[in-house]
Amino acid sequence: MAHPVASTECDADVAIVGAGPVGTMLAILLGQKGKKVTLVERWTTHYGLPRAVTYDHEIARILASLGIDSETDPAINCHDELYYWRNRDGKDLQIVDWQSQSASGWRVRYWFNQPLLEKRLLKIAGDIPAITILRGWDGIALEQDDDGVSLSLKQNPEEFGPDGERKEIRAKFVVGTDGANSFVRESLGIENEDKGYFFDWLILDMLPGFDYCASRPNDPAQWQLCDPARPTTIVPGGPGPVEGGPDRRRWEFMVLPGESVEDVQKEENAWKLLQPWGLTPENSELERAAVYRFQARWAKTWRRGRCLIGGDAAHLMPPFAGEGMCAGLRDAVAMSWRLNAILEGKTGLEVLESYSTERIEHAKHYINFSQELGSIICISDEKEAADRDAHMIADLAARDNKPVPTDICHLGQGAWCDESAHAGELSVQGVVEHKGLKGRFDQVVGQGWVLIGYKSDPLAALTRAQLAQLSKLDGFGVQVDAPGGAHDVIDTEGTYKAWLDDIDAKYVLVRPDFYVALTANTPENLQSRFDKMMAALHLDTAAAVAAE
Repeated sequence: MAHPVASTECDADVAIVGAGPVGTMLAILLGQKGKKVTLVERWTTHYGLPRAVTYDHEIARILASLGIDSETDPAINCHDELYYWRNRDGKDLQIVDWQSQSASGWRVRYWFNQPLLEKRLLKIAGDIPAITILRGWDGIALEQDDDGVSLSLKQNPEEFGPDGERKEIRAKFVVGTDGANSFVRESLGIENEDKGYFFDWLILDMLPGFDYCASRPNDPAQWQLCDPARPTTIVPGGPGPVEGGPDRRRWEFMVLPGESVEDVQKEENAWKLLQPWGLTPENSELERAAVYRFQARWAKTWRRGRCLIGGDAAHLMPPFAGEGMCAGLRDAVAMSWRLNAILEGKTGLEVLESYSTERIEHAKHYINFSQELGSIICISDEKEAADRDAHMIADLAARDNKPVPTDICHLGQGAWCDESAHAGELSVQGVVEHKGLKGRFDQVVGQGWVLIGYKSDPLAALTRAQLAQLSKLDGFGVQVDAPGGAHDVIDTEGTYKAWLDDIDAKYVLVRPDFYVALTANTPENLQSRFDKMMAALHLDTAAAVAAE
């Protein structure tokens, strides 16, 4: 039988190494539930320059749970356009759907300024009493046993010199969200699966002094120039520093074979590369210039005992699908509901195994997709580029220029019922009315373990034992009706009816990370699949058995 883990036994319930967006998000999701968290960051000051510039609808849904509305937030904006891949003659080679409204109720794509978003997340974390943030500390050793993990820290020698202070933290769990060169991953002896994909690109983050998109009305807001003479990415960079002023922009230029990385990233060469796009030192500001090596790899396991990894510590992908940071924030949410359940005595450690199996396959999907997109642009040979152009233009015409979707991805095997349609995928979210409010389901009704029944009370379809299990998970049931229905959750736009009709279901169990745990079309079907779902969670069923 699982028992709640007492925080008094350790300095922290969870120690998180790495206070970037992934580690900070995880700290918030644990701290909000009262878990004692120590968030360790090697630098004493916040890094104020851009890195990631875009995220998808799933991340918008996650941020909304923290009160950050991607539709109205001044640090976030969007462009209602498709994502184009064009050759040097301006002909379309590929079109990616970054324009549609997603099934999860948010736009497919948003653009943002990472330093501003990180500051927002750190402010939220700093206001939670259960979270302690340690800045200027490096992890140097960890050792785990059956009850917890001992994490040794030293003040960052780059800031404090070689004789800085040392300390040790004892935690029930340790999570490494400490980047590509992760100390936690290396300490655990976890190896990477490397696809052998390496390309160096110069990243230029710009503050134009003018409305760039208006100055080039024939160019898309977000696109790839597949020119073998210099493959180039041109995308938004989020809102500018002055509200209502020009937006930030990003250019990425591939470092060509035989070129020196050191020479390419010199400021004078950066301005030469930008000259054809109308940016000069007189009308724009170069905010950041850095060469990055694009890679495609993932760790072979993301959990060893009481230690887990996430974000860049667990996976690296080329940026062409805009999914690198997105994958990391998904990791944070997937870890949080499992760690919260374990620490509250709802489940045993076994539930952590599904974190690794689910998330690896999900991340691999986007790594492979990103690499496929990269294979289109990272061509510097003229003949190879000409062959590519002919092949891709023909393929695009054959499918009538239909854009490639990006918002359907499946979890690997884990804590969801594989007999159910749509299980293991992100749940649909519609606009509903509830208790006098109208809005997206998550914000109006709530989130967590949510059992939805369409025109049917889902709780009436469960046994007493299953009701006790759902209660143990702090779950709840809601009946959704069509407009004019008797129940108080009204499907105002018919989203839930259309979804459930399409998958022939009447009931849906949604997890705290918004993924579908199961669907069913009869009470008997629901009961059978619910039992399998609880077994997959390794739920402590003693209370449920007593209730029945």
